[in-house]
Amino acid sequence: MRALLLIDIQNDFVPGGALAVPGGDAILPLVNRRQPDFELVVATQDWHPPTHQSFASQHPGQPLFSTIDLHGLPQVLWPDHCVQGSRGAELHPGLDQRRIEAIFRKGTSPEIDSYSAFFDNGHRKSTGLAAYLRGRGVTQLYLAGLAGDYCVYYSALDALQEGFETFLLTDATRPIDAAGFARAGADLQQRGAQLVVG
Repeated sequence: MRALLLIDIQNDFVPGGALAVPGGDAILPLVNRRQPDFELVVATQDWHPPTHQSFASQHPGQPLFSTIDLHGLPQVLWPDHCVQGSRGAELHPGLDQRRIEAIFRKGTSPEIDSYSAFFDNGHRKSTGLAAYLRGRGVTQLYLAGLAGDYCVYYSALDALQEGFETFLLTDATRPIDAAGFARAGADLQQRGAQLVVG
């Protein structure tokens, strides 16, 4: 079975949001149009507590977007974003949610970030997504969403590691940094993922 995984298409990641991805809202018509092509559609939400340790606001004196060591892992310090229950954490109102069967929330522990839809950044805890997809008979996983060089990329890496045939819909994702996305795409291809356009 083929499934479509929609990564973090939330208000805070589109223009006007707390951690806006350039052109992030441009993917909405693309992902909406593609949903009927798949037997299963699932989505993720960044869902951070207000005291999440990835927030620069929790580290006085540390500048935004600097990198620190957080409990043994490198951590970029982000603006406060996708705080649980906030408007910024909501899925974008332009996203057609009628075919989304399940939503997996990530980044819920204040002590560790979670870029991937499958695991936290230390691979210490699973979100349960892989088991869910296997239980539904999924073998091919197509990924789209935000941001291409972070959450989409790390989700694709874990999808490969979990044994799914992995496809990245390059036109239906947008990165924070185009050069970083190019490197991510090359890495994914080298590991066996396929980059496809709509």
